[in-house]
Amino acid sequence: MTSLTERAEQAANGEQPPAPAPAPSYMAPAAGEPLPDFDFEDNPDYPMPDLVPVHIAWLRVRHDVRSVAKKDQHKEKNRDTGATYVKYNFRGIEAALNAFGPATLRHGVNVMAVDMTTSYRDTTSSRNSKMREATIVTTWQIMGPRGDSLPLLKSAGESLDSGDKGTAKAQSLALRALLFNTGMIPTGDPEPEAAHVERGEAPQRSALDYRDEIVNPKTTPGRLEQISYELRSARMLHVKVKNENGDEETLDALGMRHYKERTGGDQ
Repeated sequence: MTSLTERAEQAANGEQPPAPAPAPSYMAPAAGEPLPDFDFEDNPDYPMPDLVPVHIAWLRVRHDVRSVAKKDQHKEKNRDTGATYVKYNFRGIEAALNAFGPATLRHGVNVMAVDMTTSYRDTTSSRNSKMREATIVTTWQIMGPRGDSLPLLKSAGESLDSGDKGTAKAQSLALRALLFNTGMIPTGDPEPEAAHVERGEAPQRSALDYRDEIVNPKTTPGRLEQISYELRSARMLHVKVKNENGDEETLDALGMRHYKERTGGDQ
């Protein structure tokens, strides 16, 4: 092929550059006709994978991937200070695809969704925002270079979204679960048993102790949210106490009322 520099020199010397070769045309076969054969062995850009059984090909994929670290970060903002902090690290769908995509291509493995069951429900977030929950159970087929397949596999994904991305998120989570779980891909993180800490008996706070903190005007809205989480974990949300007016009220209702008063949510 003539480069742009060579064409410019030819034009400067009065030479007529050769006409470009016509682009190859492709016409889809008519209904019932077989698809054309493509010779991948003669094309260095598309080397033919070894025609091994699917379980061997998948084992080679696992050997190539080895481990995927938890490098993605879930960040949140502190509602009181506005500072951003990392809540936890995770392995996202992009990390899974970046690891498995080249490996499956190299060994002639196809991962395809063959069936999907979905369910949806309307719910709310902890801040009372309207959300849509999507749950997807996907059946997958892992096919090797010889056309044989592993037994059908299933994985589930669940997401919570305020827009129209819930299904896509749940699908991504189901695929991530399939790749990491079926591939048995470690994170490379230290073993949980590497450090040993003697467990002490953490004293459980009483309902009256929580009541006093909730009604304290110095307790911030952010702390009230944290108290709600602690009460939920301790299964104390519906414990009744006497509020600041002497009336019986659940800790859940008491905390929600004071939260709304301090954030202007009841105005």
